[in-house]
Amino acid sequence: MTHTQNITRPPKHLVAALKEIGSATIASELYFLGIRNVAITGPRSYTPGRVSAGPALTLQFMPMREDMFGAAEYDDPEKQLHRHVLYHAEAGDMVLIDARGDMTSGIFGEMMMAYFAGVGGEGVVIDGCIRDSDKACSMGPGVWLRGTTPNFHAQTNIFPFAVNVPIACGGVFVMPGDIVVADNDGAVVVPVALAEKVVEEGRKHADWEVFSRLRLSEGGDMRKYYPLRADAEAEYLAWRAAQARG
Repeated sequence: MTHTQNITRPPKHLVAALKEIGSATIASELYFLGIRNVAITGPRSYTPGRVSAGPALTLQFMPMREDMFGAAEYDDPEKQLHRHVLYHAEAGDMVLIDARGDMTSGIFGEMMMAYFAGVGGEGVVIDGCIRDSDKACSMGPGVWLRGTTPNFHAQTNIFPFAVNVPIACGGVFVMPGDIVVADNDGAVVVPVALAEKVVEEGRKHADWEVFSRLRLSEGGDMRKYYPLRADAEAEYLAWRAAQARG
């Protein structure tokens, strides 16, 4: 019997707060905190308009080596570690998969996504493909992919090698349990130790952007309102006070 480890999940209030802030603001705030490379490159949203956030369950694929993995699609299912990452899934979880950017392997299909949706899975981000895409992308969880294929997960070039280990997904380092936020702009990875600071600064950023966007839409001077200049601070604080009273 194959045994794989679970993850430590961060507090749910941090996940919810980051989900509200969105990927673009998170990427900016992490940059200011010294983490430059947080945006996963390659996968794009196949569930437009869906915003997903949660702790990362991780799955690592490796180049195919037949003496390590020679099973057909349904031979000895318990050897197939893409199943095991889903065995750990709980409501609100994200699944992050380093599929090596491979475009010929369908990591999940309709049945696997049905299971993930059934346990309340939040979303999947795959540096690679799925199959049964029309049905798999309509199950409820958000889906971010490089593409689609009719092939099964280990049919050609890669095979699942490790569950809940550090991975590189789309060029970004992902630790199991990191908080992932994905939307139409893509997916970003938030180290749990920095999450509270990102939330604090991200809320401030989002707040003044509402004010600045309003002034810009009224024809205000972009040099004054974006980013918010010091001589606009008093006006911004007065606007905030008025919003609180209203």
